[in-house]
Amino acid sequence: MLLRTQTILRRFLSLAESAPKGNVQLPNILPRMCDTKSFKRKYDGRSKKRQWEERRSDKGEGIRGVVDDPKKTKIEETSESIADKDKIKRRKFCFLLGYSGNDYFGMQRNPNTKTIEEDFLNALYKVNLIDESGYNQVQNMQFQRACRTDKGVSAARQIVSLKLKENIDLEQINAELPEVIRVFGYKRVTKGFNSKTQCDARTYIYLIPTVAFAPHDKEVTQNDFRLDNETFEKVNKLLQNYLGTKNFHNYTSKKKHNDPSANRYMKSFVMETPFVKNGVEFAILKVHGQSFMLHQIRKMVGGLLAVVRGLTTEDVIQNSFKPEKITIPRAPGLGLMLEYVHYDRYNFRYGSDGVHEKLTWDEYEDQIQAFKEKYIFPTIIDKEIQEEAMIYWLKNKLARHAYDLDEENESDLESGGEDDDDDDEKVRCEKNNDDEECKSNENKVENVKI
Repeated sequence: MLLRTQTILRRFLSLAESAPKGNVQLPNILPRMCDTKSFKRKYDGRSKKRQWEERRSDKGEGIRGVVDDPKKTKIEETSESIADKDKIKRRKFCFLLGYSGNDYFGMQRNPNTKTIEEDFLNALYKVNLIDESGYNQVQNMQFQRACRTDKGVSAARQIVSLKLKENIDLEQINAELPEVIRVFGYKRVTKGFNSKTQCDARTYIYLIPTVAFAPHDKEVTQNDFRLDNETFEKVNKLLQNYLGTKNFHNYTSKKKHNDPSANRYMKSFVMETPFVKNGVEFAILKVHGQSFMLHQIRKMVGGLLAVVRGLTTEDVIQNSFKPEKITIPRAPGLGLMLEYVHYDRYNFRYGSDGVHEKLTWDEYEDQIQAFKEKYIFPTIIDKEIQEEAMIYWLKNKLARHAYDLDEENESDLESGGEDDDDDDEKVRCEKNNDDEECKSNENKVENVKI
């Protein structure tokens, strides 16, 4: 406004200087120029709003008071209900689960599929620990599992983490779960805890009948065979090839050698002393690694059996970590079980802070062992004895396995998933249309002895 006044004043003075001398009547604009009321005021939003509120009959109370509009009433009621839910304190907990995965399609939840997570979340919903939104969208509860076990794989100490109310009753949860799934305990963890990313290592075991280590040209039965000390030492020596940081691109599907995620670190891999159950000798292969890929453990076992049985040489295992593509046989998934999940760094940092506990679960060891002896081991052992899944695999797949398949053929064989019942050799023969080769391989299978 001041700038405009100065501009008008300069024009007035220039007009006065150029005017002829004498009694000349100049335009009377100076008084109007100095009258500030004649200029339009700038809009003052705050003062206008304040004046508008003062003119209201309710003095602005309608903003916080009762609203006549039914739509606004519903909005306020919804916001109040959300506020009430937010008042419920939710803490981050981790649960210790054990389950037999014989009749399940893995741990991770999938639509229209029987999984461990589906039954577990359903139990939490029935005891009102989670609402419908949490049941449908588990990410709202920050749900995470430590390991994603595949179809048919069991677990003795699976860990899941999520946010829940503090009134947790394990008896109510277990009452809503089937007998093959148990929640042994739970512990309060830090709010940023993630059971998957903060896991330092995992330990798996593979329960296997020792007849699988018999020479391929020796005729024996699973009831009569007993593992000798020489073979026992040979197995443990061969398992040392897997230790350390190795490139396991040949031990999973669709993984390139130059993919950094193919590098995995194995801390230990041993075979424990065999034991006899129901007249059949079994042994446990225990592997402790930082992390594992899909089918990795089963292929490690498959490569081991191929060498011990004399179907290939130890060079196959050593060369499998090199860039060249080698197809490693994949052992059945029946005997695989998640044994332990390790949180060493978390325990070191938060285990003795006075608020949180160490995630070691020693106090539940008796319950875990009882569950394994009742539900996990009998399922594996009885099914192995009755169906002879390992013997069938040794005869029909391992004996005819080709280690030099190209990547395209291997992808076709692996595409069936964790439990592909299709015969690998049959697929390969149909793809190559080589009837004579198929017939010759069928004759070889008939002559295989266990």
